[in-house]
Amino acid sequence: MYIFRQNRYVALLISAILVCSGSISLLWGRMDNSENRARPIELSSNSISAIVKQQDRNLLAATTDASLSQERRIYRPIVPLISMLPMKKQSETKASQPYQLLFTRHWIAAEQALVQENTAKAEASAQAAEAIDMSHPPNQIYFTRTELLSQADKDQATWHYVLTDEELHLLHKIVMAEAEGEPYEGKVAVANVVLNRLRSANYPDTIKEVIYQKSQFSPVQNGRMDRVTPNEDSIRAVTEALHGRKEVSDDTYYFLALSLATDLTVAHTKSKSKEIGNHTFYK
Repeated sequence: MYIFRQNRYVALLISAILVCSGSISLLWGRMDNSENRARPIELSSNSISAIVKQQDRNLLAATTDASLSQERRIYRPIVPLISMLPMKKQSETKASQPYQLLFTRHWIAAEQALVQENTAKAEASAQAAEAIDMSHPPNQIYFTRTELLSQADKDQATWHYVLTDEELHLLHKIVMAEAEGEPYEGKVAVANVVLNRLRSANYPDTIKEVIYQKSQFSPVQNGRMDRVTPNEDSIRAVTEALHGRKEVSDDTYYFLALSLATDLTVAHTKSKSKEIGNHTFYK
């Protein structure tokens, strides 16, 4: 106290220091509160993962489309990446969280758009199938240069073929004659081979000419085709093949029963495609 009384300047200096210190403390506290109010909402990586999982459950409940399981794999690997971002520094993590949340929202929006697209496609296919009577053969069949199309995809055709009653009956008979004791899939496959040849530029241009082409179908040569009466399975197999069902690929043009065949040239010179029952199919 003696010093203060002797030197008033020292007292004034100490007072000024105390006032400045108090002001700085008050200002710092206000800035801290302001920063807290301005700070954006922060979500931890666990919170983001929980949001994504909940969205997954909602999306899965919203659709039963089997194709979604395959196409969702395009986006699924993204989720672990979001939840496994490096957590090196607290400041870096806080700064990256708004970007994580934005990325997650984009991912969810993309998947919802995919669900809507798949649903629309499924509904369109169902409507097209309802409009087509699958129990009766079509009057016309549709092709591209490389494949037979279903009736629902006829808009993609590059050319079409008008089917006559005579040719339909010939198809029933050749399937019956060639595959009477074969599985149902084998009957469809025989019809596929005839239609594949009709489409190909390397074979005749009509079903009748394809079936009666010299040395191609053994039932035509031995007369069995004239003797058979098509059964229900043969008729149905032809109908399904004409509507686009395929048991062999569009580039399959031959088949043999190897245990009965006397000429194995095809087996030795062509590529094997598939075995159905006693028949082996070749490209």
